[in-house]
Amino acid sequence: MKKDFYTAVEDRRTFYGISKDTVVSDERIEEIVEHAVKHTPSSFNSQSARVVLLLHEHHDKLWNLTKEALRKIVPADQFTSTEDRINSFKNGYGTVLFFEDNNVIDSLQAKFPIYKDNFPIWSQQASGMHQYVIWTSLEIDGLGASLQHYNELIEADVKKEWNIPNEWKLIAQMPFGKPVAQPDEKQFQPLEERIKVFK
Repeated sequence: MKKDFYTAVEDRRTFYGISKDTVVSDERIEEIVEHAVKHTPSSFNSQSARVVLLLHEHHDKLWNLTKEALRKIVPADQFTSTEDRINSFKNGYGTVLFFEDNNVIDSLQAKFPIYKDNFPIWSQQASGMHQYVIWTSLEIDGLGASLQHYNELIEADVKKEWNIPNEWKLIAQMPFGKPVAQPDEKQFQPLEERIKVFK
């Protein structure tokens, strides 16, 4: 039975313990990504989000690439913990790569110069919404995910490996898979310190 919206929001967590075990079909994962990209809002309906879905050997290749990029900058005596972390992502079933198309942002800045400084901000906000919609949708279908940001380290290699247009800016990586370890209980700050209501 599908979860209602509030339950899905509550259950969406950061899962680091994930496996390659099949939970849903590749076609279903593609449907999740396509639905999110089509229906998630963006300012001025810019539709600047770009998403790359990596499954199977492509997913493994991404995290091998990331590991080697980190090997170049992390001291050898500290690399074991870094390698373990990257391997935890590689243990998953796939990865969603989130990009924003700078061509779209540049054209909007030229067309609406009064909002020029806001378009990059609105682009990031739209990307965050895409990330959240896909993350929560994966949760509904029984997949655990986390959000990673190795952008500057791997962007050039990612673009070369998967022939990604240079105008696409890498924003985040979302490895996902079958959850094999539960996250710690989430702690919440008092809502009265975070919300003001005026009636």
